[in-house]
Amino acid sequence: MPNSILSFPARRTRLVVLGLAVAIATSGCAQLKGRQGYVVDPLLTEAITPGVDNRESVEKTLGRPTFVGQFSNNEYYYVSRETRQLAFAKPRPVEQQVLRVRFDAAGNVAAVDRTGLELVSKISPEGDKTPTLGRHRSFFEDIFGNIGAVGAPGAGAPAGR
Repeated sequence: MPNSILSFPARRTRLVVLGLAVAIATSGCAQLKGRQGYVVDPLLTEAITPGVDNRESVEKTLGRPTFVGQFSNNEYYYVSRETRQLAFAKPRPVEQQVLRVRFDAAGNVAAVDRTGLELVSKISPEGDKTPTLGRHRSFFEDIFGNIGAVGAPGAGAPAGR
């Protein structure tokens, strides 16, 4: 038997090791799923009807809201978002639902609104600096710019001293 031909157990071992190496190398490319916020149950969210339900029945049916309206407590928001992420990339939204329940002054449901992924907007900041108004000073001007300013006239020093 020539030395260049491997025996069956040796070839099998090499294939198993090669297969494990490929599996480990490609496992970092797996897609990560994420869920944030309220877990939507379509049957329960469809059950909320204007004119029939009130604040108490909404909380018993759907639970506490994700957040309450910013300017008044007459709006409940239930927010659910599902994201996907590959390796080290930023997560991207795949599915989103915002359920807004509005109440009238008596606490009864006035309207139920649903929005989805169409309201998600992508914000792309330009550069790594935030533009500001004012003077543009160098590093050394920032360090040495106040020398002589303490006690100078017009710099807030008491007069007559």
